Amino acid sequence: MFQYSYPRFEKGRVLKTEMLASVRDYPRSLVDVRYHEYSDGIITGAQVTVNERELTIAPGIIKHQGRLYVLEQQQHIEYDATGVETILKVRFYENGSDRDFERYTGEIVLEEEIDSNSEIELGRFKLKHGAVLRSEYVDFADLVTEYNTFHTIHIQYSGIGEATVSPFVFRWFARELFAQGASHPNPLDLSFGLMCLNEERIQRAAVLSYLSARFGHPYREMDNTKIHHSLERVLAENGGRRGKSGMQRSGPQRMLVD
Repeated sequence: MFQYSYPRFEKGRVLKTEMLASVRDYPRSLVDVRYHEYSDGIITGAQVTVNERELTIAPGIIKHQGRLYVLEQQQHIEYDATGVETILKVRFYENGSDRDFERYTGEIVLEEEIDSNSEIELGRFKLKHGAVLRSEYVDFADLVTEYNTFHTIHIQYSGIGEATVSPFVFRWFARELFAQGASHPNPLDLSFGLMCLNEERIQRAAVLSYLSARFGHPYREMDNTKIHHSLERVLAENGGRRGKSGMQRSGPQRMLVD
């Protein structure tokens, strides 16, 4: 369970070992300063691994309403095939304070909807009965295949000032871009692709500015789905296979020859 815990040092209170150990083991002030300008969302870690019957969430840090919540050990949560969109998310609670600590927790749950004010997404999927959930993708377009695929497109990843897209999506785009080996690649694509491979995270303003320059339209806001669609278009123009975003496929396509 994610949690935010900070000791209460007040005049007249007994100084407890647990309170001192909390300060010793987690230099919170330094981390708070480091990520002060960052938005709510995943700071680092919290990657999801898809197993046959459960999802495994790796240790990580999430920021919510200015607080940094730490998951110190990996967590497991079972999932079922329901045929409807299911969202893996962290739900935050703010009623756990006591005399010695300010305690705030974030519970990992699976539900069909998300409340953007009190929850942060870790991924989503729509699994058909009898099918197998997968997190291995055929290509960049396959990241948004509708059924039986774990989606990372909608993840709220923390960025400076505003949330951005998961680095996993940008790295996949860059690897596919360079694998295509276009004979006359666009210099903007090469520059952005190298940034995707080299940077810890790509700020939303950076990707929106790139897409504006790349397609010659005014700078405008886009949600994560539209950003993915635009990057898919870039790959198509560099010689890649352009899929149809959101197409209802559950794995690699086959051609039968009579």
